[in-house]
Amino acid sequence: MDFRYLTGIRRPVFRNARLTGDWNGWTEIPMAEVVADDGCPGFSATAEFDDAEAGRTIRWGVRLDGPTGANVWGVPTEGAGTDPDERLCAVHLPEAGRQLEARYHLTWGRRLGAQKVVHDGAGDPGARFAVWAPNARTVDVVFGRRDRGYIGDDGSGTDPAMPTLPLSAGPDGVWQSAPQPGFGRFSGAPYMFRIENAEGQVRYRTDIYSRWQAGRGATDPAGGAWDGDPRTLDGTVSCSVVIDPDLVREEFEPTTAPPLLLADDDFWRDEFTPGPPVPTRIEDLVIYELHVGALGYPRRGPGTLADAMRLLDQLAELGVTAVEVMPLAEFSGDLAWGYGATHHFAIESSSGGRDKYKHFVRECHRRGVAVIQDVVYNHFDQTAGRAEWQYDSSAPEDNIYYWYEGRSTDYPDPRGGYLENGSSGDAPRYWAEPVRRLFISSAVQLVEEFHVDGLRVDLTQAIHQDNARRADKRSVGSANLFGQRLLREWSRTLRMVRPSVLLIAEDHSGWPAVTQSPDVGGLGFDATWFADFYHHLIGDSDMAGGKARLLREAGAGGDGPLRVADFAGQLWLTQYDKIVYSESHDEAGNAGGSARTSRVAVGNAPLWGATRDYAEARCRVVAGLSLLSAGTPMFFMGEEVVAQRSYRYDNIDDSKEDLHGERVAAGATMFRCYQDLIRLRRANTAVRSQHMDVVHVDDASRVIAFTRRAGESEVLVVASMNNHPFLDGYDIQVDPGRLPAGMWQEIFNSDSHLYGGNDVGNFSTAVPVTAGRLRLRLPANGLLVLQRRP
Repeated sequence: MDFRYLTGIRRPVFRNARLTGDWNGWTEIPMAEVVADDGCPGFSATAEFDDAEAGRTIRWGVRLDGPTGANVWGVPTEGAGTDPDERLCAVHLPEAGRQLEARYHLTWGRRLGAQKVVHDGAGDPGARFAVWAPNARTVDVVFGRRDRGYIGDDGSGTDPAMPTLPLSAGPDGVWQSAPQPGFGRFSGAPYMFRIENAEGQVRYRTDIYSRWQAGRGATDPAGGAWDGDPRTLDGTVSCSVVIDPDLVREEFEPTTAPPLLLADDDFWRDEFTPGPPVPTRIEDLVIYELHVGALGYPRRGPGTLADAMRLLDQLAELGVTAVEVMPLAEFSGDLAWGYGATHHFAIESSSGGRDKYKHFVRECHRRGVAVIQDVVYNHFDQTAGRAEWQYDSSAPEDNIYYWYEGRSTDYPDPRGGYLENGSSGDAPRYWAEPVRRLFISSAVQLVEEFHVDGLRVDLTQAIHQDNARRADKRSVGSANLFGQRLLREWSRTLRMVRPSVLLIAEDHSGWPAVTQSPDVGGLGFDATWFADFYHHLIGDSDMAGGKARLLREAGAGGDGPLRVADFAGQLWLTQYDKIVYSESHDEAGNAGGSARTSRVAVGNAPLWGATRDYAEARCRVVAGLSLLSAGTPMFFMGEEVVAQRSYRYDNIDDSKEDLHGERVAAGATMFRCYQDLIRLRRANTAVRSQHMDVVHVDDASRVIAFTRRAGESEVLVVASMNNHPFLDGYDIQVDPGRLPAGMWQEIFNSDSHLYGGNDVGNFSTAVPVTAGRLRLRLPANGLLVLQRRP
């Protein structure tokens, strides 16, 4: 029997592979390095078995050396159950005298879809098409006209000059064409899979592994008039397009026809500069959350990666070290948040597509800025009629990408068997390995082919905790277990390929295992979003419930006490693997009751005159509390220039802000405040540490003080949301062991005139600390940072 371990990754990530299995007591057999027919490195070994063992099921795996070290177990996916320790492949030995090949694909990104195929790693590549459709009766590939990019449900729009390719079914439900000579003649060709489904109906389906979908508009020809222009098509319903993943357009905006192309390796050769290094640790990040679609002010319609490129110099000037990009996988329409993906390997065409995304990532890296891509695995697009929905069968129980409990005849309403999980669509079928591999392999593509530095996974608790049957809302424990399995396999695979990858979960469950290693049953994330910090600090969202809601209460007016002590508990928790923020895309006007932070600060009043002064002063305080906390800070686009337009998923055009204009106009002083706070965080070892000690809280005075420490370096942060300054001084008494004696120098004051403040503070006067006691001049709605002198 031939055993082959196939990486599906062009880069030679691994070496020194050894085959091992239960038929010989787990003795290791050296594997030869090979170039697989997908052009990627792999390993091969042959083992002989006695004829008497025919029919036996054997278990096997591979050990290899790689980025994480030597002797790594090479199978990150788990076996038939949900035991994270059971990571073995299984194969049934054939009849005596027959030879069989057992394969393990680390990733499927070059297994399914339209792929190049090579013979013995050399020569001109051909083309091969493959699709997972386990319920189909027959599958063909049909090609569309290049000037149209759409094939109708009646088969109209096909290109008579291109062949129809029949696919053959494999035992694992994967259909595959014979290799076709000449990849070049297929490159750029629109195509679809023509599937005769389980019920005998012919359906045209897109390639779920497509790297490009035709069209960058929002038109579905099946639902209304279409002008015939392929550019106006909605990519979720149009043809998939054959793409060579190993070539990149040399120019961001091509000036030649056809465009100049570079080999992928040549494109990335000058990715980094001698300037600031791209951060690789979660604690070194200052994250700017960016929605590409909301750029392009004052132009209507979707913002593009060209707009994002124009923003990069401003972000570098601001000092952020990471950009978290809201989802860019192909989604329905052309102006959306992107949280309903249909094609996880394709970059949304209305944003600019795959090549422009590579240019964007490269330009970020040249500025020392990491790219964290937001990805969505808790549901698919709700309008995925030509993508995941009923791909090869119209029976709910055979809807292969969606989890369904029981049979459709079990429910008065057949939809009752689908799972809900708190997201905006039906839960994926996490128990199916091809569904898990779709998510895992697309993530590896982002890291390997697009060089992204990290991934933020949307609403992970929906995957591992909240799955429930639609009919009766009953929790489905097996779905939660398989959701956990997906996230373990996902993080394991990514760490094998690139150990430095940054993994962030939007998780509000409080489950410690989210940030624990998969080796002990954890999910493998570096950090989780900390929504409670936001709810206590800002609190405008209806979901804030009984939280402290400091800014909202201050903005409502009055001088009464605030629940600073309640917020202090959340501030202390930022020491533990948290992403902290004073605003995210959800809380900038989308969640019920929420608005931009600048408007929350003054009870949603218009910002002008003294009202704007109050708003900016309070915003400087909450920005400082976030950026100087022990967590990894993040803020949403526009906060740095006092954005005030409500930001909602359904009003993107009206939410656009003039980020460039406000930078040099009314938002200039806030921009400088953010610059200085970010510079302080990046330069000061005490602020970068995870140490946090809240040393003083006073609800009545609305004051909080905390220390940050690293070795002999220590800073004291004092924040006041009092509407009146303490001109005669404010006393803080602390246990002497928590605040060392000596002279403390003010190194930041949010009330500085540089930021539009009133210059109330201690500026050049060093403040003595004796027996844990100090007296400070505190500004109204201000934040001070003091550092202990050596």
